[in-house]
Amino acid sequence: QVQLVESGGGLVQAGGSLRLSCAASGRTFSSYAIGWFRQAPGKEREFVAAISWNVGITYYVDSVKGRFTISRDNAKNTVYLQMNSLKPEDTAVYYCAADLRWGPRWYEAYDMEYWGKGTLVTVSS
Repeated sequence: QVQLVESGGGLVQAGGSLRLSCAASGRTFSSYAIGWFRQAPGKEREFVAAISWNVGITYYVDSVKGRFTISRDNAKNTVYLQMNSLKPEDTAVYYCAADLRWGPRWYEAYDMEYWGKGTLVTVSS
């Protein structure tokens, strides 16, 4: 069992930065791939970034490449999403998810085993 709690959301001006954290409970955290998804008002949930459990392979959606960085600290059971050069279109509720499965499925699958409750990011223009 893994429980995920997101934090770090808030209001920021366009061009600013935020760092989201996903804190996990559970002794097997280091075995799970962790990813971030987001859902903007009136839109479907979309994949943002993911990181593998072992060597730290990462995936990013094209719209955040070069601006967002995902990282993990297994000693702290935490995954981070550093978001720079934020744009109004990044406004959304951001969710972290955990799953034992890894691979390109993270770009399109939404049946991850565990989900957090989300943290709101609002980027003003």
